[in-house]
Amino acid sequence: MTKSELIDAVASAANVSKADAERTIGAFFDTVVAGAKKGDKVAWPGFGAFSVTQRPARTGRNPRTGEPVQIKASNAMKFSASSTLKSTLN
Repeated sequence: MTKSELIDAVASAANVSKADAERTIGAFFDTVVAGAKKGDKVAWPGFGAFSVTQRPARTGRNPRTGEPVQIKASNAMKFSASSTLKSTLN
């Protein structure tokens, strides 16, 4: 599903304009990102939780030359599906 299709589906399901749906979805993602940047876990019961996980620095390999390459430590977004969502999908 593309962004445009998602906006259309949400607008139709909520009976709001596409502009309102786009602003709402944008605000949701902005809030999730802001919470994650603060180190908070953002959870929606019955759906799942977004959190930040820390990846340590490590040594990788250049696939072309095989040389070792240092990879810096970084933060990554993680999504954990709730048991309700998992059971709905299975």
